[in-house]
Amino acid sequence: MALNVKIITPDKTVWDDTVEEIVLPSTTGQLGILGGHAPLLTALEVGVMRVRPEKEWKTIAVMGGFAEVENDEIKILVNGAELGDNIDKETARTDFEQAQTRFQQVENGDDRSEKIQAENSMKKARARFQAAGGMI
Repeated sequence: MALNVKIITPDKTVWDDTVEEIVLPSTTGQLGILGGHAPLLTALEVGVMRVRPEKEWKTIAVMGGFAEVENDEIKILVNGAELGDNIDKETARTDFEQAQTRFQQVENGDDRSEKIQAENSMKKARARFQAAGGMI
């Protein structure tokens, strides 16, 4: 049974197609959805979403948001999203390493705001690198 999936960011629709299966990075862990799933509303973490339109899985880096599942339709509203196929793996690796270094520099400091910002940047860079096929 196919699922209609729509991924929407504030400035564009990143995905609007049917899939056989989807795995969401919910705030309580990875959440797999198949056809006939019960209605659900969940918050999404910054992470990697996986969709399976046919036999091959596709990855999508998502930057936090919400997902609603109802009647085999999944609406995903996120702050940002990027298809893994569109991300340059080496650039994503470099960005992640820089974000990780920055986080380590401020981790033991006193500026709470700076720590939170560095951690969020690292999570976003890690999601992009993982979606591009990098292993972490």
